[in-house]
Amino acid sequence: MGADDPGAQTPATVSAAATPYARLGGEAGVRALVDRFYDLMDLEPPYAALRALHPAALDGSRDKLHWFLCGWLGGPDLYIERFGHPRLRARHMPYRIGIAERDQWMACMMQALQEREVEAGLAQRLTEAFFGTADWMRNR
Repeated sequence: MGADDPGAQTPATVSAAATPYARLGGEAGVRALVDRFYDLMDLEPPYAALRALHPAALDGSRDKLHWFLCGWLGGPDLYIERFGHPRLRARHMPYRIGIAERDQWMACMMQALQEREVEAGLAQRLTEAFFGTADWMRNR
């Protein structure tokens, strides 16, 4: 995870107990956030274009984001254990990701953070980190 790969960097942490992963409630909390994110993508018309970029069945997408976020947020590297380095940008290259797609992804994740009642300071910190990664994913 090099400095030239912002999509693979984790938010700064002070100790294991203070990691975003722990503060979200560990694996179950991360899973709940991911599930709400994909539920919103399925339910809310403003996220229709984002939803269209995904397969009809979201189970694999849910699992992969959950596994990735566990490690990215300071928990176990579940994604890396299964697939190796995330190579986020390379894995997303086949999909048209521009400003509109980035903004829909961010709005959906911000809504999920709010609906999961993530503590305001943590939600702000995560929003900033998510934005950096989402913006780096743009390829159009």
